[in-house]
Amino acid sequence: MICSTTAEGLRYVVLKEGKRAAYCALSINCGTRVENVLKTSSKGGRYPSGTAHFVEHALFKGTARHSAQEINGYLERLGGELNAYTTKEEIVLHSTVLSEDLRKAADLLFELATEPLFPDGEVQKEKTVILEEIASYKDSPADDIYDRFESMLFEGHPLCGTILGTAASVKGLEAENLREYVREFFVPSRMAVALVSPLEESQMALMVEELSREYFRSGEHSLKPGIVNSDLAEVKANPGAEPVFASLPATSALPNLFDKTINRHTHQANCILGSTAPSLYREQERIAASLMANILGGPASNSILNSLLREKNGWVYNVECNYTQYADTGMMAVSFGCDRERLDDCIAAIYGELERLRDCPMDEDALAAAKKQLKGQLAIASDNGESQALSMGKSLLVFGRVYDDETICRQIDAVTPQDIQASARAIFAPDRLSKLVYL
Repeated sequence: MICSTTAEGLRYVVLKEGKRAAYCALSINCGTRVENVLKTSSKGGRYPSGTAHFVEHALFKGTARHSAQEINGYLERLGGELNAYTTKEEIVLHSTVLSEDLRKAADLLFELATEPLFPDGEVQKEKTVILEEIASYKDSPADDIYDRFESMLFEGHPLCGTILGTAASVKGLEAENLREYVREFFVPSRMAVALVSPLEESQMALMVEELSREYFRSGEHSLKPGIVNSDLAEVKANPGAEPVFASLPATSALPNLFDKTINRHTHQANCILGSTAPSLYREQERIAASLMANILGGPASNSILNSLLREKNGWVYNVECNYTQYADTGMMAVSFGCDRERLDDCIAAIYGELERLRDCPMDEDALAAAKKQLKGQLAIASDNGESQALSMGKSLLVFGRVYDDETICRQIDAVTPQDIQASARAIFAPDRLSKLVYL
């Protein structure tokens, strides 16, 4: 693995792995939290809610070199794929191609990120698409309840905004809003590139260095990025400086507490309960919390809540415990859907398991088995080249480094039963828990 920074300030990591396929990810440190979701000039950004997501969509609508039609079919004609997504703290462009076409794929990602045109006509068409996406999302209670819960938990904080924005905010967006957003945030000091392919690492590193010089040589993209929040200390723009969100102030006022039921007239009851959790940069607590979330409601059928609610009682089709980590805080939440008459039973059972985690340290053998399971899940996931590239890019963007498998395993192995108990007491304390129900 080669992990370095170009002369223009672009961080990158390359890894020789796989047989024929190549994977490329370009991550940009921005996302929803830099928008003006609080509708104030002092605490929020100056972009309407939904701008980041709109930018992600509209990047594909034409550049200085290629039309929207050419972009959409370019990698597909090579048998490859081109995609993107937006989170609250990043926009990610990624592609999959045959290894011999990696240069073309990486070149296209750089082009999309540095030379988008945002033609007015295309922006207006895409606005209709996004409005339809917002409307359709409301038809999925399991997804909508998660967004609403997070917005309520982080009320008064830049993380309270939804990624899609609102119908009103999206209708008000124009092409110039998108251009201004890209000018401010799509700069090399906010970017990280990850390549995974069978090619030699020196060859891939040279590829990134050349593309960085080509696309940032004019200097117009190397301007110091704007401050995300006026309350923040000045963000460093030097290559290898701390990640942009790392110096965010502590969110000691969080979480906002609530116990709310909303009648959505759905066949199934949906419920989510949880609280804030350790941030990305509270490493020891974050690792313990990740392990606890996997033990409690991870993807395996032997997780505590899956075993109890689904396998033993047959009350739910699916129950999950999700842990989302941000730069200055996080959220851990248990979510499930069930028949209305089983709602109280499910909630009581979940509270009982949370109480057990708070009151009783885990058995050493059970914890050892849980560690083995999590390490196995991570190892299998790392065999997927796309997941690996995305994970490496995220790690480089937020930590300034990529953790190898041995380091991650050591961190997991270091977790004690007392760490799990402390995590449960901190996150799932009764006076910190919030609950939202859709009926």
